[in-house]
Amino acid sequence: MSENPFFITLPVETEINYDKINAMANTYDLIVIGSGPGGYVAAIRAAQLGMKTAVVEREKLGGICLNWGCIPTKALLKSAEVMDYLNHAQDYGLKTGKVGHDFSAVIARSRGVADGMSKGIQFLFRKNKIDTLEGTGKLTTGKQVEVTAADGSKTTYSAKHIILATGARARNLPSMPIDGEKIIGYREAMTLPKQPKKLIVVGSGAIGMEFAYFYHNMGTEVTIIEFMDNILPREDTEVSTQMARLYKKKGFKIMTNSEVTSVDTSGKGVVATVKTKKGEEKVEGDVLLSAVGITANIEGVGLDDLGIRTDRGLVVVDEFYRTNTSNIYAIGDMIPGPALAHVASHEGIICVEKIAGMDVEPLDYGNIPSCTYCQPEVASVGYTEESAKEAGYEVKVGKFPLSASGTASAAGHPEGFIKVIFDAKYGEFLGAHMMGANVTDMIAEVVVARKLETTGHEIIKAVHPHPTMSEAVMEAAAAAYDEVIHL
Repeated sequence: MSENPFFITLPVETEINYDKINAMANTYDLIVIGSGPGGYVAAIRAAQLGMKTAVVEREKLGGICLNWGCIPTKALLKSAEVMDYLNHAQDYGLKTGKVGHDFSAVIARSRGVADGMSKGIQFLFRKNKIDTLEGTGKLTTGKQVEVTAADGSKTTYSAKHIILATGARARNLPSMPIDGEKIIGYREAMTLPKQPKKLIVVGSGAIGMEFAYFYHNMGTEVTIIEFMDNILPREDTEVSTQMARLYKKKGFKIMTNSEVTSVDTSGKGVVATVKTKKGEEKVEGDVLLSAVGITANIEGVGLDDLGIRTDRGLVVVDEFYRTNTSNIYAIGDMIPGPALAHVASHEGIICVEKIAGMDVEPLDYGNIPSCTYCQPEVASVGYTEESAKEAGYEVKVGKFPLSASGTASAAGHPEGFIKVIFDAKYGEFLGAHMMGANVTDMIAEVVVARKLETTGHEIIKAVHPHPTMSEAVMEAAAAAYDEVIHL
């Protein structure tokens, strides 16, 4: 009988070892726990470098940033901005009828944008052959991760390297414990079933200011309470001062040097007891938003079991994000540094490229842009004027008001300014601080300039297109050297 050309004959003693096959399927070069902007970016870069990669995620791909932070918040802010345009249509020579809004539809649009972006991450994972392990991940050994699924079942996976990217959650203070209804965090603020008539926002960093702007433009009466001397306390003092002046003019109530000591939720709404320099004050609202920072998600990950070092609630890592356990790494909001999505993404890339043996440089944390997306927007990078002087620099400072910008005036957004700071001796670009329309896009020019060690004179001599908002950066640099034309 002739041999069948379509089949081969296996020896009788050959047996398929399914245990071995399953073990191989559950083994990776890299497992990432968490799929936020640090985790999913790290995973994709690892796959690009030829690593067999898996990501553990207990909710939706994209993490907080994509599903509950950066992206859906910007969708809400765009609705608020359009609402503002419609309410001031007459300023542009346009006529409209009575302008209204459907709050639930605004929220639904935001959720739709987030859902679409999450599906985009799913596509990128399929494209790069990255496995998604649905469930909660926990380190069991230095090279193993136990994943608990929603039904309680547990599966163990192995990897040569493990990256922790579990992110953070809203900080919960004893004086105003978040209950999800009357005292809320950022997640609830994005999905409230009903728009509050009065909102108390505690904390005036990026999260607090963005939600304050959104709800105010939707017609809510907003009170901002800030513990520090100024709103946007991390920004240059001139930015903070001008923003406070503008927001008070818009109708916001702003309380600085103020601390919420307790919140009474026994009534229909909330009553916050606020300690001020003038004494104690009661502030009433329908809802209170706690925007006083974040807390890293380090519980339940298995850090203590493996002796992984933490300090003040954050994982301790080296400049390439390795923990004290050599093959376990941590990135993003769970380690020291700016809790920003773009920082986490770059940390993830650096971490993975170092694992792959590439020649990489540590991240320059002195050149990280910070952005707040209220209107007018706020963006900054590098030294403030005060911190530059404290560091021993003799500085040249240039400032260009956007009221002198043709584009800003034509767009109906003349408020704000561009402020740049240079070292007087060598011309080093020390920092920039911006307040105005579209400045969150403009700040990238300064980040690149500082990366390339560009001087003030080189900025002045680089031709900027006219009329644009970006030429205000050139004008501000010229102002620092007494060469400004349009002032």
